[in-house]
Amino acid sequence: MLKSLEAIEAYRRAPYAEEALAAAPAWLKLLASSEETVVNLERIASMSELTQSNPVLDYVERSLRLLDALPVSYWIRELVEEALVWCETAKGGSRRERHAWQVQGINFRVHNIGSAQLYARQEAAGGLAGEGLASEGLANEHSEHALLVRALIETHGLVGQELRGEVPPQDHDPLARALERSLAAPEERERLLLALNYCIVAAVSPALWAEVESEVAAIVRRIAAGNAAETQLTIRERLRRLRTQSILRGEDFDGELTALDDSHQVLAALQPLESKTFWYVESALKDFSLAQFLKVFAIVASDASLSDVKHISFENVMNAMYYDYKSSKKINVYKKRIIEKYLGELDWDRIRTGDVRHDNPHLRHRLVRKTGLPDTLFFDFEFSPAADKLIDFCVEAEKSSLYEKAVLLLFDLFELRRDAYDRFHNEETYLADMNSTADYKKVILDFVVGEKVLDIGPGGGVLLDLLEEKLPRVKAVGIDISANVVEALTRKKHAEARGWEVLQGDALALKDYVEAGSVDTVIFSSILHELYSYIPYNGARFNRDTVAAALRSAFDVLSIGGRIIIRDGIMTEPDARRVIRFLQPDGPAWLERYSRDFAGRKIVYEQLSQNEVSLPVNDAMEFLYTYTWGEEAYVHEVQEQFGYFTPSEYERFIRDTLGEKAEIVVMRHYLQEGYTEALADKIALFDEQGRPVPLPDSTCFIVVERRG
Repeated sequence: MLKSLEAIEAYRRAPYAEEALAAAPAWLKLLASSEETVVNLERIASMSELTQSNPVLDYVERSLRLLDALPVSYWIRELVEEALVWCETAKGGSRRERHAWQVQGINFRVHNIGSAQLYARQEAAGGLAGEGLASEGLANEHSEHALLVRALIETHGLVGQELRGEVPPQDHDPLARALERSLAAPEERERLLLALNYCIVAAVSPALWAEVESEVAAIVRRIAAGNAAETQLTIRERLRRLRTQSILRGEDFDGELTALDDSHQVLAALQPLESKTFWYVESALKDFSLAQFLKVFAIVASDASLSDVKHISFENVMNAMYYDYKSSKKINVYKKRIIEKYLGELDWDRIRTGDVRHDNPHLRHRLVRKTGLPDTLFFDFEFSPAADKLIDFCVEAEKSSLYEKAVLLLFDLFELRRDAYDRFHNEETYLADMNSTADYKKVILDFVVGEKVLDIGPGGGVLLDLLEEKLPRVKAVGIDISANVVEALTRKKHAEARGWEVLQGDALALKDYVEAGSVDTVIFSSILHELYSYIPYNGARFNRDTVAAALRSAFDVLSIGGRIIIRDGIMTEPDARRVIRFLQPDGPAWLERYSRDFAGRKIVYEQLSQNEVSLPVNDAMEFLYTYTWGEEAYVHEVQEQFGYFTPSEYERFIRDTLGEKAEIVVMRHYLQEGYTEALADKIALFDEQGRPVPLPDSTCFIVVERRG
């Protein structure tokens, strides 16, 4: 077993950590005494992992165990072991030690550089010979062995970082020179570097090593041959590599970058970054759109002091952008939405000239230089204390009755659109739920006419997919108010090579996006009740005028013979009373809370007994829609009114709104499949005489045709 592994095992077995560290080698003292967790958050599934162990020491141990099982020569094993134990040391140390390092000019924020500096300091003090890792004579600070190990530490991980676009190829030059001085044969250099990089990469993930092994080998051969900088990476190629995860999720990198470059000369603006090294870019910025990502880079590129900088770190952004939601790491969507709005308001031309001022009092970006780290620039977003506390409040208020108030305060503070509320939080679940309704949406296809179809509020894109697959003649276009939904659908389109289009637009102003009379079918599938519930039309939510505006907007763009298809909630007539008998003990408390929180209208019920209540059938159904979905959806459902017309009211409303040129050709209503089963163990429903009755209809299906 490697001596380093014996040292780690002895430390882990010791009953008293302080006593164990007293006799431990210097590298282990640094790794084990870490008081700050410095980890690329891509590597973890939950933020709680950071407090459960020492992730850096765990990683080093995994890399050493890989080396221990590797069939390599003694001298390769010795060199790689010595490099591995020191490679991560700049992530260790107590807070006091790290403060002292900064004063001394040890760049622990760029941990490969800092770790090499710590190694050199220990070697210069003669402290390595006694650790049982180095060859005899290592006390000579100029020994070729020490210089090679330092070069291995200083450049460790850079092969993978070149593949990711984080470093330019010329950053391998110091290692190539050190190898030429120490090892005559390129084959020996190659074997050494392959062993080291295998341990570094496979310790992150064996699957990752299998994925990149051939690419790593190609770069290693180049370095071993002394041609480290033979390959040049343009800024465009480096950007492409930095967006790998986004591209895999469907981002049209080439198309979007070309469009931005044509209009704003983005690549020329980013040219000063071509030789720089980037840290934690994907972890910090992968969830932002390409345009937002490029604006951040353009802000950095415009900094007047950039010529003195080698390293650009986004570590602070990364650390601020995640938290645990339901025990899993999740992007902080509150911060993300606010940053998106902030970046959207920055003008490209002003950024190019270095004018990156923004008058938002609660958010600013910062480019920071730290004392003792002259070659490193730190990018960060800084929220005001009030905004920070409000964002924390939103996180704490999740899944509670305070959530709605917390989010609305955040909307007001940053002037975000309230009609995007339903998509503000838990958007991935929302889109997945939309996609799960494919079977219910297939019936829509039977009533589609013509060739151009608009899907208003396309959600996860399931209806767009169905239109393309089942009606290949149709040109389908999704229109959504949410930039984030449009972004997600655009990624899906390119990832799956779909032919439909998606636009960001307002359902109440469709003539702004498509020509009047050019559309054959407009589909409102489970979206009109959201417009009714969320959009303050003429200053009021839950406003039938909003529905009227949406229908007129659709009718204005229809061709003669074109259709509006509506699938949405419906109310029951007459509004008789119903008795709900709760079968679960939490039922009465749910109704009491719901009647207080529901924003659509006043819900009044009569308590008949401890577990029975009487209330109008439409109030009962609005409550049961929310009770069906459960606690997770509560904060959203109490803001939505699913049913807003009875069938006869809907028919009159359409005729009054659209006039004699509109003909209702289909008018159906039914109980959506699943509600009866979902509520079977929660409630029993009776009429006023105590007779069991089924749940009333929940959903309508309406087709309106333009006659002239």
